[in-house]
Order: sequence, then structure tokens, then C-alpha cells
Amino acid sequence: MTRSTAPSARTKVRRLRELARYDRSTIHAILDEATVCHVGFVDEGQPFVIPTAIARINDHAYIHGSRVSRMLKLLAAGNPACITVTLLDGIVVARSAFNSSMNYRSVVILGSAEKVTGEDKKIALDAFTEHLIPGRTQDIRASKPKELAATSVVRFSLDEASVKVSEGPPSDEKSDYESDVWAGVIPLTLKSGEPQSDPRLKSGIPVPPYIRKRKT
Repeated sequence: MTRSTAPSARTKVRRLRELARYDRSTIHAILDEATVCHVGFVDEGQPFVIPTAIARINDHAYIHGSRVSRMLKLLAAGNPACITVTLLDGIVVARSAFNSSMNYRSVVILGSAEKVTGEDKKIALDAFTEHLIPGRTQDIRASKPKELAATSVVRFSLDEASVKVSEGPPSDEKSDYESDVWAGVIPLTLKSGEPQSDPRLKSGIPVPPYIRKRKT
């Protein structure tokens, strides 16, 4: 069942409220499909928005990066942030420029991060790998201690998150439906291409089945 009420006043969708959703299942589904998010934060009065990878474990969204990264330092220190994810599903071509738009699914997460350490950190880093390429962690070597030390991982609770979903055909003015101009939706998808082997790959190593599966 789709939750219709916002978890907090600041996550309540005010414009196009009919597109809003707040249930965890929808939030989880969008985060699980996304590979990139944008993290908004403020450093010394200057706003920044940085694109980075995202992964989800249960009811938390995870961010990782270099331990010397300004963004990771600020997030790990508990500074407030806004994480956004957008999946673009189509271009809505209306009979007027004003009513043309896009079909999309988006998530906004507000809050402060919690630093992830120890075994939970290793689990989170594996989650990033599995999120991008399911099955990959069974083949690659484990992270070295110096690699773990060089990487910071933080997580955000999904307690303050909202979704907007825009879908369907154009919504034109009544009089525009008599127009002879084509209208409809151009679907958009993100598709993997043919795997390209590393030029330094040892001879005879085939592309693993899970990589082939990632292509579909």
C-alpha cells in the first residue's frame, strides 16, 4: 500500500502533490535501480552538489569515497545533507511547449550521516560492488587494509525521504487535442553495451556469465 502522508514537514511534497509517494517499497525500488545520486551540502556558507555512487542496505542509503574528500569529512562529522536520485523514464511530447515534460521517478533524502566502520564498512563496500555488478564479489580479491583505511563510508537513514513519480501521456489543453501535431512519449532506458576486455587481460579469460547478464 502506498503511503500518502509525509514522514516529516520538511519532506512533504508541496508542488504536484498528486505525484508524491512516501512508502518504503517505492523508495527502495528507485534506490536499487539507481547507480548515481547527487549529494547537496554546505561548506563555509558555499553550497555544493556532488554526484557519486549510491547503494542501499535495508533502510539506509550508503555513500563512500576517499577519506580525504571534503564531502566525506563533512558528512562523517554529521553535517546535514540532501541526497537526490532521479531515474528518467521518458520525454513527454505535448502539443505545446508548456505542457511538454518528462516522465521520471525521483527520491529526496534529508538528514545527517552516520559513519560506518569495522565489519559493517566491509559489508557496505561489497554492497556497492554487488549493486553495480551482481556476483562480482565472488571473483575479486578482498580489499587490503590500506584500501579500507583510505576509504570512508557513511549512511543515511530513510526516515526522512519522499518520492515523486511522473508517468503517462501528455496532459494538454482541451483545445489542443484537435491539433494535427504529433504528441506522445519517447521512452528512455539506460542500457549496457558489449563488455570490453582490458588490453592487459591474460589470454583465455572469458567474460563471466554475470557480466554478460549485466549487459541485458
